[in-house]
Amino acid sequence: MNEDQFGKLIEKIEAAKKGAGVDLSKDEDLAIAVMNLISLEEHFFFTRQKTGKDEYLDLLKETREARKFFLGKMIQKHEGETWCISKHLLSTAMRLIEVGTKLKNDGKDKEAKETFDYAYKMWGMFWGLRLKLVEIEDIKKEGEDEKPWTLKDIVSKLVNCCDE
Repeated sequence: MNEDQFGKLIEKIEAAKKGAGVDLSKDEDLAIAVMNLISLEEHFFFTRQKTGKDEYLDLLKETREARKFFLGKMIQKHEGETWCISKHLLSTAMRLIEVGTKLKNDGKDKEAKETFDYAYKMWGMFWGLRLKLVEIEDIKKEGEDEKPWTLKDIVSKLVNCCDE
């Protein structure tokens, strides 16, 4: 990231912090709700497959409509496949949080921490795209370049559910 790009990024961050039309606390809660709706879709599918009861597919459809509605409140304008990318980033973060929790419960602290770190990276990538703070080509593996702030740093500064 060159100096000009970094300056533009700082401007975007400052605008977002000043509330440029984005309620980050509300949006964070909404993102977590979408994560849970995605999980519900999966559970209705698997429950239908295990029980053979088609009514679970009706619940899946209804849940999917709710997920689309609420994701649409956060991702109004999108280019290419940013809608699907956003959905999958949230889904991945949710699943990795669940896996990390199970690893922690099994006493596998190191593996749990690694899994939680990856979950937070996916969460950070979602917010970077959501807030248009970074372009897809700017999202690189950590340590690939010498950016002054990582995506994790940006998310930590902007998204804080305790700031209301």
